[in-house]
Order: sequence, then C-alpha cells, then structure tokens
Amino acid sequence: MGFSDGDFVLVDYVVRVKETGNVVDTTIEEIARKENIYEPNRLYGPILVVIGKGWINEVVENALKEMNVGEEKEVIVPPEKAFGQRDPSKVKVYSLREFRRRNINVNIGDVVEIGGQRGIVKGISGGRVIVDFNHPLAGKTLVFKVKVVAKLESLEDKVRALAVRHLQIPSEELEIVVDGDKKEVTVKIPSKYMAKKDLQYGKISFAADVHKFFKDKINRVVFVEVVEFAKPKEEKKVEGKEEESEVVEAAGAGQESSGEGVAESNSSSGE
Repeated sequence: MGFSDGDFVLVDYVVRVKETGNVVDTTIEEIARKENIYEPNRLYGPILVVIGKGWINEVVENALKEMNVGEEKEVIVPPEKAFGQRDPSKVKVYSLREFRRRNINVNIGDVVEIGGQRGIVKGISGGRVIVDFNHPLAGKTLVFKVKVVAKLESLEDKVRALAVRHLQIPSEELEIVVDGDKKEVTVKIPSKYMAKKDLQYGKISFAADVHKFFKDKINRVVFVEVVEFAKPKEEKKVEGKEEESEVVEAAGAGQESSGEGVAESNSSSGE
C-alpha cells in the first residue's frame, strides 16, 4: 500500500546513536523516562507527519512512503543525512579570563553562547577554554525505530492533528469544531494554556497550515479562549458538624512544550 505525498500520518519513533546505543529522542513518554531523557514540558505521543513536507528526517520519510499502518521499521540514517560530519574548524579556544570578566563561571559540559552560536565546553586548561560548536550528534549514525500509528482520512482528524502539532496542547483538551457550511474552524483553548509560551506563534502557524492544506474547504479560523470558574460545593452537615465548602480556583498559568525533537524538521508549519 504505502503512502503518497500529502498523506497525513501519525508516527511514533525512538532514535538511538548507533555507536553507543543511547536513546537521544523519542515520542514515547515511558521510554523517555526510562532512558532519563524525559522533558516535563514536552508533549509526548505520536507526531503528525505530512508526507512530502519534510517534517521528519528525509531518510525516514522515504521509508515511511513504503510502510503500512501498524508497521514498524528500523531505519539507519548516516551522519551526512542527519547532523553532518564533525567539523574541526568549529572547535574554538577562548581565554578563561574573558569568561571571568563577564562573570561567567564555566565548567566542562556547560552550554555557552558566543557570537550567537551555542557550543559545549569540552575542556578547561592553562587559562584556556575549549568550546565545540558542532551539533552534539554531528558525525553520529542514527538508528530510527519508527512505527506508523494511523493514517488520518477525515478533515476533522487532520485539522485536530495540526492543532496539536502547532499549539502543543493535548488533543483531549482541545475542543475543535469544523463547520463545512461556513468553511470555518473553531478552536477552544482552556484557560490554563492562555499564558503558554509561544501560543500566539502556534496560532499563526496553525492557521497558515490550515489555509495551505485546506484552502478550498476552510477560509476562516476562530480561536476561543475559555475561562471557567468551578462552582463551590454547597455546605453539608455530617453527623451534626458543618463541613467546609471546597472552592476550586480557576486554572492558572500555562504549560510549556519543548521544541522539536531530533527527528523533526526545523520548520514548524511545513514548506
């Protein structure tokens, strides 16, 4: 069967470094916790991949095209198709005095930003600090264990998956209505996510993808942010004693989600 460009599929994956066997990325929360790479602000679960849009590693995407729903496959991604080969010229030496002048206390393994680039401190010796600006996975062969969880067929399912991808809010907490007659999508966002980092950007990128993929069916996206106050419990008397009523406060400020995983493209809304 396989998949074609434009198909919406949900995918789970686990990424290991071939040389060490270490897990460096996964969509599965249980594995992330077991491998000590769990990120509390990340939204775990199968990710949306639109075939042909570069939302996942190119080698993996090509493998997906030949897979079926429920199928699992191991895909080997060489360095040149992942994060490139290591570049010795990206290893720089700086004076320790310069860090101290800026009141920066550096240790081996620290991530530092210099000139807009992020690097890892690899060594400190003789008043010198060695910083490696190569990606931590540069020069590594990656092994993807990828599984196709589902192929989405209905407009409603596709829109919902896009909303989860861009807003980084669990599907079960989003109320989404697709009105075909009005050519309108309404997304209700719970109050606890209203202060969520990058929510506004997520709204814009979601709307852009809805227009890109469904411009003939949807011409309007409406976001509704809902603040609900729970009703206080009525006072009750139990065996002659008054029981204090419990008031549940409105949900507080938002939760953050991590950025993209190892497997994903840098683009948040496709091409």
